[in-house]
Amino acid sequence: LMKVKTIGLIILSLLIFFVVPNNLFAHGFGERYDLPIPLDYFIFGAASTVALSFFVIGFFFKTVIGSDDYPRINLSRFKFFRGIALIISAAIKISAVLVLIMVLISGLFDRSVSDGRENFALVFVWIIWWVGLGYITALVGNLWALSNPWQTIFSWFEWVFWKQRSPIFKWPKKLDAWPALVLFLVFAWVENVYTGGSVPFNLAVLIVFYSIVTWCGMFLFGKHIWLKRGDPFSVLFALFARFSPSEIRIVSDGNGNSICQECLSGCAIDPDLPDCVDCYECWEKADNSLKQISLRFWSSGLTRGERVSDALVAFHITALSTVTYDGLSETPFWIEVQNLLWQIVDIIPGNTAVWIESFGTISVPVIFAFMYIQICRWCSRFSSGEMPLSDIVRSFVFSLVPIALAYNFAHYLSYLLISGQSIIPLISDPLFLGWDLFGTVGYEKDISVVDAKFAWIVSIIAIVLGHVISVWIAHKISLNRASSHRIAIRSQYPMLLLMVFYTAVSLWIIAQPIVE
Repeated sequence: LMKVKTIGLIILSLLIFFVVPNNLFAHGFGERYDLPIPLDYFIFGAASTVALSFFVIGFFFKTVIGSDDYPRINLSRFKFFRGIALIISAAIKISAVLVLIMVLISGLFDRSVSDGRENFALVFVWIIWWVGLGYITALVGNLWALSNPWQTIFSWFEWVFWKQRSPIFKWPKKLDAWPALVLFLVFAWVENVYTGGSVPFNLAVLIVFYSIVTWCGMFLFGKHIWLKRGDPFSVLFALFARFSPSEIRIVSDGNGNSICQECLSGCAIDPDLPDCVDCYECWEKADNSLKQISLRFWSSGLTRGERVSDALVAFHITALSTVTYDGLSETPFWIEVQNLLWQIVDIIPGNTAVWIESFGTISVPVIFAFMYIQICRWCSRFSSGEMPLSDIVRSFVFSLVPIALAYNFAHYLSYLLISGQSIIPLISDPLFLGWDLFGTVGYEKDISVVDAKFAWIVSIIAIVLGHVISVWIAHKISLNRASSHRIAIRSQYPMLLLMVFYTAVSLWIIAQPIVE
């Protein structure tokens, strides 16, 4: 009881800190928007809704069901679908390779200044690919696994020159997916700190460097192993794809044997789960009679409850925290932190601002990881020892995915809808050669497509809905881990506090540039 009171006091103190009214100013929109009620009312209402959903879900869903038992429709049984899928897949792969070539050419030979339009490489990479593809992956499926141009080019060379070639080196088990995490942190630093990333030539050079690293990794360790363990974007989009309504599945044969037993990239971490889902190495090796392309409800793929490795846990937490830091870095709170750090870091040689932003990029994921592990430790204690800490840390991390997607959606929606319009004239003439392929060269950006009021309402809905879905996922995983409904509910009290707290923090951050 004392522990519960302590947790409650901590969360209450943090909520009070974040709901204290601030003088905020709108920017980035054509008009100002004043909330009809104070911001702290919105935060309290959203946090209460998430808390209420926990008790509603706990009351109506009491049955312990199989971790892989969710409705799905197997589209592969239709011959027409299989034919269309092959044609679409080939078209997407070829198009992605052509786009990569155009990105490199437009970056290395930038002509946007003389032409008076934006650069194709910058718009496509930072808006369409980085922001837009994340939405598509979560709402439709893992398009990146299908369209990855580096994987496509390597597969073409592999098919022509290296048929049935074994990898030169075996991926060390201790290495796990830590290289993917390191490279993701490098990318986050480029996005949030390195101002040169907005220079077309620099961006093209970074892409060339990434290409060399990726192809060398595929050649040395194998294509699928590198994508699962070393490539940050394949790991990230595979994580988002678990929320999507589509999946690829390789079912076991009639004798109970699974293709996962032969998988080198480590898809069979949890042998208790049936079938193999979203492993593209197994998909290539499996017989066609065992392959399924299925539709499912959104977020169903997160409820399987696999026990992922420590490296993937760290990666998942970092993916959530970096986008949070991107929003936090634009708030008055972070400006005050910067001013405080400026006095300390100013004695270090070099660019002080870079040192401070680098500190934020690294420290925020560390703080998030500490909070998550501490909450998981309390969850283990509340389960009366039925669920070990390691199991909770490695399986409940999937409940954070809807939160990450919701905040990502709320944070970047206006940016995508307004700045993303820059791609419309560029698709007709990406290399400034005087083309007008689709008749859109003369298109002018419409900043009225989204206003502050619309962005705020959508943000509230997205953040609250994302946290409610996270509550449901955590509840379902808990039901499959605990011996009874009572233990499952009790073990989730600390996780509920974390989600309520993060709901409040997310709305507070999103509100900073919108309301006064």
